[in-house]
Amino acid sequence: MPGGDGKGPYSGGAGRGMRNIRGNQQGIGVGGNCVCPSCGKKIPHQRGVPCNQLSCPSCGMKMARE
Repeated sequence: MPGGDGKGPYSGGAGRGMRNIRGNQQGIGVGGNCVCPSCGKKIPHQRGVPCNQLSCPSCGMKMARE
């Protein structure tokens, strides 16, 4: 039976393979700011919208979570 011998990535054993690095965490949390790494402009973080998907309103660079 494939994957049932405890040695494959889907066996549920010690080497699970397909796992989120941060465990069960979904995100950093509510609140905080998105900051531009280029010009330093800060905007409030919007829940459900990753900062790296936003462009800086001042210079157009991708934002990062503060």
